[in-house]
Amino acid sequence: MYLTFAWRYFKAKKSTHAINIIAWVTVSVIAFATCCQVLVLSVFNGFEDLVKSLYSSFYTDIKIVPAAGKTFILTAGQIASLKKQPAVKNFSMIAEERALLKNYDARTPVYLKGVDGNYEKLTGVAAATTRGKYAIGTTEKPFLVCGSGIQNAASLNFDAAFPNEELTVILPKRNSLNNDPLQSLSEGFIQPSGSFAIQQEFDDKYAITNIGFVKQQMGFGADEYSAVELNLAEKADPKKEKEKLANLLGNHFKVLTRYEQNTSLYNSMKLEKWAIYSVLTLILILAAFNMVSALTMLVLEKRKDISVLQSMGASERSILKIFLSEGLLLGTIGTVAGIGMAIIICGLQLKFKLIKLSGGSFLLDYFPVKLIPSDFILVALTATAIAFLAAWFPARKASRQAFELK
Repeated sequence: MYLTFAWRYFKAKKSTHAINIIAWVTVSVIAFATCCQVLVLSVFNGFEDLVKSLYSSFYTDIKIVPAAGKTFILTAGQIASLKKQPAVKNFSMIAEERALLKNYDARTPVYLKGVDGNYEKLTGVAAATTRGKYAIGTTEKPFLVCGSGIQNAASLNFDAAFPNEELTVILPKRNSLNNDPLQSLSEGFIQPSGSFAIQQEFDDKYAITNIGFVKQQMGFGADEYSAVELNLAEKADPKKEKEKLANLLGNHFKVLTRYEQNTSLYNSMKLEKWAIYSVLTLILILAAFNMVSALTMLVLEKRKDISVLQSMGASERSILKIFLSEGLLLGTIGTVAGIGMAIIICGLQLKFKLIKLSGGSFLLDYFPVKLIPSDFILVALTATAIAFLAAWFPARKASRQAFELK
């Protein structure tokens, strides 16, 4: 019943044409704001998926690191127990440390990551090796796969016609008691084999080689490692598996999920997303002022109708609901129109890539979008809540109008 009154008031001609204009302006602003909110959330979802896919090419589902210090001891029995875990699909032993690459006059600081043969199965580094080939070699004859940024800084060339000479790798020795700083460093020789291009953060920082070479140069013990990286089965829950592995290994180890390995990145992405969403919500609040104006003028327009309803026994609560319904009707029409426009725009963007990215990104040249139903619900609830609050004051004024018939 209340919606019937609200719909008739919305369609009916008003004595002052400005009331209709303000009502349609209100609907248009709500539609524009909700459309922008859905579009912004969808674009952020698209970029978030893109970043996650890039990081998943380098970071594994679970990483085990020492609870204190840089290394830990992992016995053969503990390694066997990891293999027996049904949710553990594969894992790789890691020995990593900051190092210096010397190629003639070029000296390039890197984060040298020694890995075993399983590492190729855990990450997308091998697939992202665009120059040369992915090969880590052996302890006696190690190969180096570096990021494209390091390749440029170290002046490496992977053209078969101009093979690279061996590089010098300088690493700190573990537990060195020598007072001479030079004696606490080790120098080894390594052959560059390829370079990968994943994301600038990795490309400018990491170089990958054989774990045996790194352990030998640094003086690691037989069971000493810097980390263990694991991939889980497809349906495994990372949080549950984290707890199981933590209980299995004990307090000397820290187990990190992929999210925990990149907490600052994911938190900053969420913060940016909701900050922009909050700014766009201000547009809805501005639309609410238009709604207050439109409904206030409508209340003045329908003073006689309100008195007639009161004479027929309508309570203050009933009149309040009628004008609240009018406000919610304006909000609903605007919200549905805005979300509909956003879905159409996103659909066109997904199919035709209409809106391009500037700057010549090598990854993609268009804005990625991803529609999530929960975003629609959030935007609709936000618009409805603002419309309800905006309609409350004019509706309350209408319900408290003094009864009079002339």
